[in-house]
Amino acid sequence: MESILSISIIGVGLAMDAFAASICKGLSLTKRDFSKTIKVGLCFGIFQTIMPIFGFLLASTFADKIKSIDHWVAFFLLSYIGFNMIKESRVATCDLDSGFDFKSLVLIGIATSIDAMAVGISFAFLNVEIYSASILIGIITLVISMLGVTLGNIFGIKYKQAAEFAGGVILIAMGVKILIQHLFFLK
Repeated sequence: MESILSISIIGVGLAMDAFAASICKGLSLTKRDFSKTIKVGLCFGIFQTIMPIFGFLLASTFADKIKSIDHWVAFFLLSYIGFNMIKESRVATCDLDSGFDFKSLVLIGIATSIDAMAVGISFAFLNVEIYSASILIGIITLVISMLGVTLGNIFGIKYKQAAEFAGGVILIAMGVKILIQHLFFLK
């Protein structure tokens, strides 16, 4: 069972994709708009809450069959997601064409939460209490996404790349932590 601190750190790492997308949303605003900030935060937070549950339920059907290597699966999934986030952090672009309508936000919400589904798969192997973990991840994403819209509106693209890079490093570090715990401390 992972601690609240570990789940929170993973939540922050997962929220960095949503944060980067939120910065882009903030860039497209000519002035601060709290209702749009809330819409983005809620959309991203809801998807980051739901997707780990989907991944968890999917993986729960076969988690017992690979119990002996579950820590390796969690490590590789988190590392793969982390390395992809680091790779994406090297691109300093934003899609300013998509608006704040329901369809646009849902598409971006799904795109930024696919990683959360993979983390949900890892959680199935780690016996994480998925509903409380997913709610915590969703709340963290909601707050960080709202912050992203605000910062994007104020400062521009300056923080997008750093956020994605930091998110990648956090997820890789959590994967390494899980692997070390299972290899050396849970014999």
